[in-house]
Amino acid sequence: MNFMDGSLFPENQQKLVITCAPYGPEWEPADFPQDIPVTMEDQIQKAVDCYNAGATVIHIHVRELDGKGSKRLSKFNELIAGIRARVPDMILQVGGSISFAPEADGDVAKWLSDDTRHMLAELTPKPDQVTIAINSNQMNVVEQMCAADVAGTSLGTAAGMAAYSEMTIPAGPAWVEEHIKRLSNNGIQTHFQLANITQLETVERNMRRGACNVPLILTWVAIGGGFDAPNIYNLANFVRACPDGSVLTLETSMLNVLPLNMMAIAMGLHVRCGIEDNIWTQDRSRKMSTVEQIEQLVRIAKEFGRPVATAKEAREIYKIGTFYKNADETLAENGFAPNRKPGHKGATQHAGHAVAG
Repeated sequence: MNFMDGSLFPENQQKLVITCAPYGPEWEPADFPQDIPVTMEDQIQKAVDCYNAGATVIHIHVRELDGKGSKRLSKFNELIAGIRARVPDMILQVGGSISFAPEADGDVAKWLSDDTRHMLAELTPKPDQVTIAINSNQMNVVEQMCAADVAGTSLGTAAGMAAYSEMTIPAGPAWVEEHIKRLSNNGIQTHFQLANITQLETVERNMRRGACNVPLILTWVAIGGGFDAPNIYNLANFVRACPDGSVLTLETSMLNVLPLNMMAIAMGLHVRCGIEDNIWTQDRSRKMSTVEQIEQLVRIAKEFGRPVATAKEAREIYKIGTFYKNADETLAENGFAPNRKPGHKGATQHAGHAVAG
């Protein structure tokens, strides 16, 4: 992405898309009972409340009545249908892990099997997006957390730390290609959740060989533990690697969330918040609900002079419903340089469609 003169002026930026992650599968309901919905009606109402506060994308996980993260596709279908009926324009983004929460006490948090995750392409009604991880990777979500982040919660116990510190993501090449194919065939957009530049490079290579003919809508997930740390050097390198046609959201965890989102608002990027990422105010004097976090970002965006996107505008920014026919179109629309032609020497080329002279 380029930052020319005027790139920090709000009139030269896209309107702000706010993604909320209100379901927090790593927490137990007792960790924040005022803001962790358990019944289906409460889970649906949480989406409505987030939408009314200003979020136009919702990252979806589901709980069973006992409070545990659901791994049943029927529960996802029920929640998607309920949200769609109440806020039909909201972008519904299903978390590609299904639920990484441990199934029983003493279990390690883990992602489900390849075949089970493929079934997310069969959800009915279909969501707008399913997130995808690229390349198998460590996902130790508690590595960069400090004692104050987890004090008084289930993650603050020895068992909680052990369960989440050993989590890994299975996302090998064959599975990734097949998953994108299935999602695209069913009209579901792939949303890339990327830990670092190497994963972005893998996405680009898949696009270059025609295995990934989709818009590059992505999130930089800077949570440590096998992912980038949320510092300005990693951020600048990742942003610089993103092509001009991509749409980038920033994500991190705990007290890093607000500072990183302020950077995103200033730079013309997009933001994510919610209790899946953080449960505290910046002084840790109390826990902060997802709706409060959304309202905070709306206020800050107003101070920056950057309007918040409506749901319709967010769908246009995210290119919902757009798919490409081949590698050449994919590269051009996403802003990558075209594939090298036979016999071409040198590295400088211009992306884009041929123009008749």
